[in-house]
Amino acid sequence: MSPFRASPGFTQAWHHFDLEVADGVATVTLNRPDKLNALTFDVYADLRDLLAELPHRGDVRVLVLTGRGRGFCSGGDVEEIIGELRAMAPAQLLEFTRMTGAVVKALRECPLPVIASVNGVAAGAGSVIALASDFRLLGESASFAFLFTKVGLAGADMGSAYLLPRLVGLGRATELLVLGDRVDAAYADRIGLATKVVPDEELAETTAALAARLAQGPALAYSTTKVLLTRELDMDLGSSIELEAMTQALLMRSDDHAEFFAAWSAGRRPQWSGR
Repeated sequence: MSPFRASPGFTQAWHHFDLEVADGVATVTLNRPDKLNALTFDVYADLRDLLAELPHRGDVRVLVLTGRGRGFCSGGDVEEIIGELRAMAPAQLLEFTRMTGAVVKALRECPLPVIASVNGVAAGAGSVIALASDFRLLGESASFAFLFTKVGLAGADMGSAYLLPRLVGLGRATELLVLGDRVDAAYADRIGLATKVVPDEELAETTAALAARLAQGPALAYSTTKVLLTRELDMDLGSSIELEAMTQALLMRSDDHAEFFAAWSAGRRPQWSGR
């Protein structure tokens, strides 16, 4: 646990999704299966706040996001969000859109690896949450739909126009964000949107295996790599090389790097501490 905590303690119960922490893995399960795990105002807010807490807990090294039932996340709930937004003033609308963007910003800036285990549909905001994750494991029945233009809104939402071209290229991102059509798992795999596609019945096992590998590995090295990947997106080469040089020099004094050398010298496997 981080020693640098303010007076409020960690949240003891999250009411708008399920959270389980075990063996260094935090699993968030969106739990509105009758609505294909559509998001509400409260779910957005809780995700934003959870992502701020997780890096300070001390018992979490990786985050898994998934959905209960037939879908990962079908986006914003039409009745509970879109209907309510119609009655809001511009200032309130901006507060909402900034909150949704804060979830994506928190996903990218969270120093923990994030795995999106995509079971079924990931649409609208659900597709962007998966996009903002570090790994996207898809069942064969999974699909994406960046469908914002189909509801009369800009295809650029929640950072999608920043993140998607960097993942699949400008041409493919234009296709996905402008047209908003369904993208099946095979096409997602072909264009680089999926980290891996597996049979539906193997998705949970594949996710658990990757999460365990990340949780049991050199967590500080994984975390630092994610942070640098995020920070260097908009740096020039010289700045990136200097940042990496300083970071690598610091990690050369880490416990994990020392453990690697001790294990190598003794002919055994490293026992990573994440420090």
